Amino acid sequence: MNNNNKNINRRRFLTLLSGSAAGLALSSCSDDIDTSRYNNDDIQLLAKQKQLEAQNSGKGPYGIHRYQGYRGLAELPWFELDSKGVLQCVDDSIPMAIDAHCHFGMSVLFEPDLDLQLKTERVRHLLDCDAENPGCELDLDIYVNGNFTEQTLSTLNKNIVAQGLWGSSFAETQTIPNLLQEMDSMRVQQAMILPIKLDLPFGDNQTETWRDAVIKAKQTNRLGVGFSIYAHDENRLEQMREFAKSGAKILKLHPTVQKFFPDDPIMMPVYELAQELGLVIFFHGGRAGIEPESSHPYAMPRHYEGAISGYPKLPFILGHGGARDHQAMLELAVRYDNAWLGIHGQGITSLDQMIRRTDGERLLFGSDWPFYHIGASLAKVLITTQDKGRHDIRAAILRENALKLFG
Repeated sequence: MNNNNKNINRRRFLTLLSGSAAGLALSSCSDDIDTSRYNNDDIQLLAKQKQLEAQNSGKGPYGIHRYQGYRGLAELPWFELDSKGVLQCVDDSIPMAIDAHCHFGMSVLFEPDLDLQLKTERVRHLLDCDAENPGCELDLDIYVNGNFTEQTLSTLNKNIVAQGLWGSSFAETQTIPNLLQEMDSMRVQQAMILPIKLDLPFGDNQTETWRDAVIKAKQTNRLGVGFSIYAHDENRLEQMREFAKSGAKILKLHPTVQKFFPDDPIMMPVYELAQELGLVIFFHGGRAGIEPESSHPYAMPRHYEGAISGYPKLPFILGHGGARDHQAMLELAVRYDNAWLGIHGQGITSLDQMIRRTDGERLLFGSDWPFYHIGASLAKVLITTQDKGRHDIRAAILRENALKLFG
């Protein structure tokens, strides 16, 4: 179907826009999902996971780690605030990192003005823990979005919608120079930029827009732009070939936003071609707990196993380490050599568990910038690898694993 001939449905567009990278949506109505795919036990499990997370915060092997905003991380030995109050990682012994999970500010649908080459005074992260001084309480021992109030999450939702309609003052700061400056301050050498295809009738070209902006900025050595396809697009395989030919190596797929099950037979040709082309699949993985229930069924870890087991030569990155479903995602990573865990969002206790189970193998550093400050993810890696016996694991997570995977 030609996208230009699609009926314009404002509610659907707003739902897609607000689900673009956070897995949020305005609509919370339930789809008709078979109970074998999603059932009451799954619903109760998420509620239990949230409850246990809150109860156990600060009781793990590293104790309490709560700070006043991202700036508050300067209390840790690896960070300081500079003369302008900007957080800096000042320990030269820390390996230069590769951030495998970043985005830029979006301008989609009606494509409001957005200059990705613009440098601004500060970054307004979509979940901005430094919006006030002192900042919000930042607990490093819970899943990261558990630190934010309903009001903050509502602001996030509104700003994502604005990125497709009238423009967002947050997105205006989520630019190439601002990302590079934060990378420099956090000792990040390279970052992988992950667009998401939303199946909008027009203005749905993040891959091309972001790639062209990076080329214009002459930053292809530091910023590698992946690509995305829509799961149900009849031209998706042709698009994959074209993007791969242009040099893109990472295919970003978002089951909760794009509404598909990772093990659906319709996806098998995608994985087969990705394996043939030597690509890496980057999945959004697991339930973050702030998206509508209607999207939850698609993110259950058991639905990823068919893809992972069926294509053993194709690397799959399970983003967010499975989010609040991290226990089940960790089991997949232990079971399959082609399953990698993106660690963004995990609290220090769950990250420690991942390290213990994997010895740090196939764990990838990521920040989900510009949703969060890079320092929030970096601090967790540094805390869980501060013992000298884990310094090789620190290097593996921050850098060596990514080099091995991406070449």
